[in-house]
Amino acid sequence: MEKLAGIIGLGIMGSAMAESLMRDGYRVAGYDLLATRRQAHRRAGGVVARTCRDAAKFAPVLITSLPSSEALLETATTLAGCGRSGQVVIETSTLPISAKQQARKRLARRGITLLDCPLSGTGAQARVKDVVVFASGDRAAYRRAAPVLDGFARARHYVGAFGCGSKMKFVANLLVAIHNVAAAEALVLAMKAGLDPAMTLKVICDGAGSSRILQVRGPMMVAGDYSAATMKMKVWQKDMAVIGEFARDLACPTPLFAATAPLYNAAMAMGRGAEDTASVCAVLEQMANSPRRKTGIRSRRGLVP
Repeated sequence: MEKLAGIIGLGIMGSAMAESLMRDGYRVAGYDLLATRRQAHRRAGGVVARTCRDAAKFAPVLITSLPSSEALLETATTLAGCGRSGQVVIETSTLPISAKQQARKRLARRGITLLDCPLSGTGAQARVKDVVVFASGDRAAYRRAAPVLDGFARARHYVGAFGCGSKMKFVANLLVAIHNVAAAEALVLAMKAGLDPAMTLKVICDGAGSSRILQVRGPMMVAGDYSAATMKMKVWQKDMAVIGEFARDLACPTPLFAATAPLYNAAMAMGRGAEDTASVCAVLEQMANSPRRKTGIRSRRGLVP
């Protein structure tokens, strides 16, 4: 049988998932409000859905990758009006659980099952099928969706009842927020100490102080170039707010996570909203008056003192 999938939302993550699925032999119908994203999907070899309804009619399993609760609820309302009973929707966005629960109820009235399946990984990782799925919800629907999940992810974990996937994602992203700032702080210290940041990155990544975030975002920090965003700073602000609210509702202290927030806010104030979250390194460089900010000398391995 022909392998089919539909994707609603062709942003950084959605387009990356679509490309991975197509490499795995899927025909993928993609829809996005922005014409430029639909055109990019066509150039990548995908089928362009003219509307959300067209995507819904294309395949028994759909993926949603959406920027806000409002977008999810609007999509759920549309799918509830045109989808088919037995259809499975894999919801991959990082959004409040309450919004996902509302979407789940709307779809259930049509006989459509929503799975809460956030992803661990950046857009760059998604393009090389290096993301992990935190899946939650109906087990039978999860089993039906498993081939599609395997088409774009290197691993998947069923973590429990609906909503547990998002809880796991909040825990994971709390660590991402901290590790990202920690990576930037370490590299700025190296710059101030007169070490070549590229050499520092190579050496540290081979030792106990390494992290996946250092490996993924360290090269951007070394180059001082954050334009090829795998997670835009302005989008990350939404994730930070969701995680903070989740922790407050549980009355759980998150002092290290809270300490990172001013640095992300400062990056936004510096006009870096469209850049990668690795740009917190630029904030710390400014605070530290780092040598490379004075000289701007660039080597083949990045900016050096």
